[in-house]
Amino acid sequence: MIADSRNTQLLTEGNLPSRHYFPREDVAMKFLVASASVTHCPHKGDARYWGINSNGETLDDVVWSYEEPLAEMSPIAGLLSFYDERVTLEIED
Repeated sequence: MIADSRNTQLLTEGNLPSRHYFPREDVAMKFLVASASVTHCPHKGDARYWGINSNGETLDDVVWSYEEPLAEMSPIAGLLSFYDERVTLEIED
């Protein structure tokens, strides 16, 4: 397990999949490998990425964060999100 939280922020954006953003303290950062990848979203700002290293294998760029998002997206600043198309994300209510 890489992350476990009761304090995620759910972000829904138009037709895009809803994403859970996790506080860093709820993510096992020792499994994350910083990437040089950066993308830009006109609605959120610049995202930086991490891979997940587990059992000697790395899944590249499956975790991202908006370290300094645009002002209107400040609630997700520094939180981490996962491509649940590439990792298993289990949500319990």
